[in-house]
Amino acid sequence: MKLSIVVGLAGVAAVAALLELLIGQGYISPFLIAPPSEVGVEMLALWREERLVEALFMTFGSTLASTGIAILVGVPVGFLLNRVRLLAEAYEGWIAGLFSAPLILLYPLFLVLFGRGVMTIIVISSILATIPVVLNTMQAFAQVRTVHLNVARAFKLTGWQTFWKVLLPAAIPTIFTGIRLAMIYSMISVVAIEYLVVLGGLGSLVSDLYDRYNIPGMYAAIVAV
Repeated sequence: MKLSIVVGLAGVAAVAALLELLIGQGYISPFLIAPPSEVGVEMLALWREERLVEALFMTFGSTLASTGIAILVGVPVGFLLNRVRLLAEAYEGWIAGLFSAPLILLYPLFLVLFGRGVMTIIVISSILATIPVVLNTMQAFAQVRTVHLNVARAFKLTGWQTFWKVLLPAAIPTIFTGIRLAMIYSMISVVAIEYLVVLGGLGSLVSDLYDRYNIPGMYAAIVAV
């Protein structure tokens, strides 16, 4: 095991031990923060009841589905905006603006359009996840070094060959940065909507345990997130 992983786990263990001590001594109310030992016991209970397993699969599945849609839509759109300068000038500012907009607040509209189900979660999360993929794909193709393109011309590569052998390999690292961001934003969106609308998954589990004032269980679900 890497030393950095050991140090990281040791830090987490130290924080948990400190919280356990402060709560046990009465410096922190157990009604505000549950003791880590009780959180661990509750997590095992949720796991045995299979509520946690079911919630994990539902949240993870929605996250993967929305991220997959973001890749299928975002990469071609980003490449198109990179190739057609007029489209980039017309829409890049709008897309960048949407990146910081709280689109999740539109969930009531999507509930009307798609019904109260998993489809609503996936559609909203896909929109949020697509934006970083588009922006990073544009940046990725724009950063391809001119010398690489000159070499492709020197070897008389066709446009299709240039794309597959030069442009795409050079752009992939930055595109994957966008995909990683897409997965993060997708997961945040999925959990948030599950919490708001109680449609199942980890967000719904946190909401349910909070409503029942099961503080250790709520923190166990949050740790699972």
